[in-house]
Amino acid sequence: MPADHGTIEVNGREADQAAVSLLDHEGWGHFTAMQIRGGRARGLDLHLARLEAAHHDVYGRALDGQEVRARIRHALNGRVDASVRVYGYWAGLIVTVKEPQDTPRRPHSMTAFQFQRPLARLKHVGSWGQGRFREMALAAGFDEGLLVDESGRISEGTITNVGFWRDGMVIWPDAPKLLGITMLILRRQLTAANVRQAEEPVHVQDLADYDAMILCNSRGWAPVGRVDDLAIAQDQALANVIDAAIDGCPWDEI
Repeated sequence: MPADHGTIEVNGREADQAAVSLLDHEGWGHFTAMQIRGGRARGLDLHLARLEAAHHDVYGRALDGQEVRARIRHALNGRVDASVRVYGYWAGLIVTVKEPQDTPRRPHSMTAFQFQRPLARLKHVGSWGQGRFREMALAAGFDEGLLVDESGRISEGTITNVGFWRDGMVIWPDAPKLLGITMLILRRQLTAANVRQAEEPVHVQDLADYDAMILCNSRGWAPVGRVDDLAIAQDQALANVIDAAIDGCPWDEI
């Protein structure tokens, strides 16, 4: 059965088969993913900054934020709630629109894999290893994969960022990783709320030393309840801090 691509537009026009094939085969490019609610997105400035910086990094070309917003509005075609991705390719922009998605607010399980995502600072397409390890995690009954280096130092999940809680402080792993938009939103909101944060090396063999752990991506956030065979502590104080930070983030008009 053919894949359901939802709505796909390239430079404001309905995608032809060549464009769909490009997306299917995930040629070199970069993207950002966002949830739209009521025609608005959280951290829109961060999404636009990511796309502009990555386009310059990958192609050496400027990317106009107003054009990006116009393409999103056109692809939404009046829909007010959706999952949206904006892909930057050498030939232009691809915008996909699908049903809205939210991360279930339950403790998630993760399993560790030794893997470093290449060019981790970029949200790029075509990372076969990353996708493969995610599929392996799901097949083994876990919700997500956790990427570590040869020493066990944690960088990120396969499609998530991770954060930790110890002594009333939010700790982000000091390792090559994508600066995910939800993580950046949380950092900004936590700073405004005077919640202590730090960036430190975190090793999978030391997870028992932390009071709690979360994962987050464009779909939201959830506590982590288990990494392989290790049960991760749950702390309502962290949940309250993260909820307050997310709830305090404004929604920006597309």
